[in-house]
Amino acid sequence: MSEPHTQTKPSWYLVATDDHMIPPDAQRFMSKRAGATVVETKGSHALYVSRPAPVAALIKQAAAKITTTASR
Repeated sequence: MSEPHTQTKPSWYLVATDDHMIPPDAQRFMSKRAGATVVETKGSHALYVSRPAPVAALIKQAAAKITTTASR
């Protein structure tokens, strides 16, 4: 069952495919349950440190979507 906020607020999730803290399948399950837009990238748990480019790309994608939606 989704949380109420996930039905009204868009969300994004970056799956770290080499994560050993939170298994990628668990990340996929949680992000799907939240109704998130999902992007996957190779990398471990701390993607924002080890792979900042995919993190920044996802943030830009989310910001563009929110900006487009807000301007309607």
